[in-house]
Amino acid sequence: MAIHQVSRRAMGQQIEAAAEQFLRGHGLEFEARNYYTRRGEIDLIFRHNNVLVFIEVRYRKRNSYGSGAETVTVSKQQKLRLAAEHYLQQQYAQPLPDCRFDVLSGCGDPVTFDWIQNAF
Repeated sequence: MAIHQVSRRAMGQQIEAAAEQFLRGHGLEFEARNYYTRRGEIDLIFRHNNVLVFIEVRYRKRNSYGSGAETVTVSKQQKLRLAAEHYLQQQYAQPLPDCRFDVLSGCGDPVTFDWIQNAF
């Protein structure tokens, strides 16, 4: 997907749409997008086989200063975990599904993705 000259917010939406398409193409089943809580936000939530996958999408125009995945700090990971806990409490009864956290790091125009499963 080519990224057009648009606002930062619109570009983020384009990247997330491309990420969603990429993951669907790899057989994942869509569950939710942009799940917000006071604790944090989860970009995409999918099911992969019987595992619930919380996905952080990162994009860099170029990887000259590192990949987008490298910007997922310990603090960001903690926020994602807290948001995932909230999602599970709101959407699922016991027993909770198996879960994992993936990072989808995009780069370039057209965007290409590096998918890191079980990132943290």
